[in-house]
Amino acid sequence: MNKRAIAATLALPFAIWWLTRTPSNQRDWTPDNARVPTADFRGDSVYVHNVRNADYRTTADYTVRWEDRAYDLRQVERAWFLVEPFSKDWRGPAHTLVSFQFADGRFLAVSAEIRKEKGEVFSPVKGLLRQFEMTYVVADERDVVRLRTNFRHDPVYLYPGRADRAKVRALLVDMLTRANHLAAHPEFYNTLTNTCTTSIVGHVNGISPKRVPFSLKVLFPGYSDRLAYDLGLIDTNLPFEQARERYHVNARAMRAGNSPDFSLLIRGLPANGTPSPVGR
Repeated sequence: MNKRAIAATLALPFAIWWLTRTPSNQRDWTPDNARVPTADFRGDSVYVHNVRNADYRTTADYTVRWEDRAYDLRQVERAWFLVEPFSKDWRGPAHTLVSFQFADGRFLAVSAEIRKEKGEVFSPVKGLLRQFEMTYVVADERDVVRLRTNFRHDPVYLYPGRADRAKVRALLVDMLTRANHLAAHPEFYNTLTNTCTTSIVGHVNGISPKRVPFSLKVLFPGYSDRLAYDLGLIDTNLPFEQARERYHVNARAMRAGNSPDFSLLIRGLPANGTPSPVGR
């Protein structure tokens, strides 16, 4: 038997295993991934179920609250784009998410992530091998943002998006519709094709076709803020490096702590909820 035949014989069991794996919503999930969000749309209102609002003591010690919340889609004002680089040495690996600001001062974050089973740790290689399901976490910012700034101590950049209210509303509806789809039809995460950032790009391009072209800055999302800036998707007139410094929110997040005005304080907005211009 030649080397090619031996290699093919050895690879066959793996190929069968890989091709026959199917995604599932029925696994032994970590507490913070125990539920999936769903949304009921009723005219101009949306009722979001299983909004995560965890209270962290450490990254591994937390209490999860799952909440049902109602939002008036006519009050959606702005989308914010968050970038969390994982390394100080190379910005490439990162997490991204979108958060939505409402006229009443509330914020709702939507984050495409792996859905972790107990004992699982993310690995880019495993992410290519159908090892993780994809989920959309819909959460309070005191959960998903504070987790990253105050407990993981990763650098977090939170940029105001440039889009009219109709497009922001359409983006939120599209992302919540996708959450509904994943609740009924689970999918595998894929490190190249089905990630946090490719998901956001898909939603944006579904609203404004071909607004975001293919770019390595999508595959290496630590650079995705530069791509968004170059495409005019960040609402600022500052030079890029100054904008990155302006929207680096860690210091403000540490000062805000668990304040009920956390979302406003990390943006430098008045704590009474009064909207004000940012980054101009």
